Amino acid sequence: MDLVLDLLATVSRWSRSNLSEIALALVGCLLVLFGADFKGWVEQRLGSIAGALRVPLMSLLCMIGSGAALIYATPWVVRGLSQFNNYSLAPVLLVLIGVVADRR
Repeated sequence: MDLVLDLLATVSRWSRSNLSEIALALVGCLLVLFGADFKGWVEQRLGSIAGALRVPLMSLLCMIGSGAALIYATPWVVRGLSQFNNYSLAPVLLVLIGVVADRR
């Protein structure tokens, strides 16, 4: 049992030192997974606008929205993940990565 706890603590300490990169990767994966759904929702809302305006508006919205999500959501994820202690961070990250991987 001590070996498992030591392994969890070691992996959690390594993860904690790279938490900002891990959070950025998680936010990026969520943007990729849910980006198509969000784009479809926005296209429904902008359906009545002429095509010459809709295409640049969609590209601008996706560019600004994705960039803002990466910039502003990543620190929130880091703050949330940093609340876990050294015995629970690694299992939580494994579950989060597993859920993201299993989504599609």
